[in-house]
Amino acid sequence: MKRMIIALALLLVPAMEAAAHHPGERIDEVMAEREPAFEPTDLRRTPQLALSDASGAAVQIHDMKDKIVVLSFIPRTCGDPCAVQQALLREVQESVNVTPMREMVVFLTAGTATDPGWDDTNWSRVAVENGTVPAAASFSALSERESEAPMVHVIARGGRHAGIFHGVEFGPVNLVLYINELTRAPLPEPGLLDRVLGIFN
Repeated sequence: MKRMIIALALLLVPAMEAAAHHPGERIDEVMAEREPAFEPTDLRRTPQLALSDASGAAVQIHDMKDKIVVLSFIPRTCGDPCAVQQALLREVQESVNVTPMREMVVFLTAGTATDPGWDDTNWSRVAVENGTVPAAASFSALSERESEAPMVHVIARGGRHAGIFHGVEFGPVNLVLYINELTRAPLPEPGLLDRVLGIFN
């Protein structure tokens, strides 16, 4: 029932835009005021990751530049905090997947833990070539907060690291609304560095 309420609210947002202020480009500021667990980053690039899926095929985040990527890490030593966070993310995916956003969002869980309940159409459990702990640490370094809590990294279309949802206290609805706003942003034009690096890919 909660999924349907969220989906209905998201479908009604476009109709309300003409009559109400819509955060648009201010989404990071608005979400930071609304959600204490949210931290905007707005970084052009993310740390490099060598990922593979369950079949051993390479998974490249830079190949998903037309998607919003919701990335989380499950180091073996994380335990309950990661389990709770993954349950929250499954709620987010359920809400996203009953809307047109389903085609625009990919959920990636880096780690070896099995976690039933995901919809495989836009979720993958991936392995990190050099280990989950170093990869999680490289992404944690993007945060200005001192925290040991697991983080959810939201990568906007075009590969921009948009923000972090910290720990297990964030509201799933807020993450859904943040993703929804990112789906409305136009796909950014590649910069000069992106075009140069594209020559070598």
